[in-house]
Amino acid sequence: MTIPLISAHNVGFTVGTHKILDQVNLSVASNEIVTVIGPNGAGKSTLIKLMLGLLKPTAGRVETKPGLHIGYVPQKFTSATQVPISVQRLMTLTFRANTSEVLAALFETGVGHLLNSSVSDLSGGELQRVLLARALLRKPDLLVLDEPAQSVDFQGEIKLYELISTLRKSRGISVLMVSHDLHVVMAESDRVVCLNHHVCCEGKPSALKSNPEFIKLFGDGASRMIAAYAHHHDHDHGH
Repeated sequence: MTIPLISAHNVGFTVGTHKILDQVNLSVASNEIVTVIGPNGAGKSTLIKLMLGLLKPTAGRVETKPGLHIGYVPQKFTSATQVPISVQRLMTLTFRANTSEVLAALFETGVGHLLNSSVSDLSGGELQRVLLARALLRKPDLLVLDEPAQSVDFQGEIKLYELISTLRKSRGISVLMVSHDLHVVMAESDRVVCLNHHVCCEGKPSALKSNPEFIKLFGDGASRMIAAYAHHHDHDHGH
């Protein structure tokens, strides 16, 4: 039996009398993209922090494969945008790397030309690509991405998720991410986990869009939108 890279076993998290997560089971296998979706306040970011060990579960446990290297892009990264700091400096704030390594990671995410730019001058999409490159410097087995397409326009979202899929293939890494961009994420994920304080449903995107629990949470319109997007995404109709 293959050992998951990371797994949550009956994980719960309670603050005071407020139960944020209840008996959540989640695992990520080698070379797999798993996306967690759910409404605002469902506990998605809390689950990510529990998986990373940034928070401690009040019930259950999280296990990681020995020697696992993780690259993490948090949902909010505002501190560096409020002070005068270059992209190169941001890349090495908490991790030692030489200029050639930094450049290689930036070029891999399509922003090598921004090495000497000020972080405060970056667009939302550029910042997300820089943060993704920063995570890649750690040579991760697993990328953990919390809302990676925030502050990115629609076309930027598509390109960013396609980049994440490309990185999975080129590096042979796994990806665990949180997103609300259903129309794009469903086409780029191997498995989707629908969370609303507990796991409502999970499975391959093609099967999940017709799951009653998914429709109950997101509506039948979301299922039709995803089906239409998947059809468009799978081939280019000869263009």
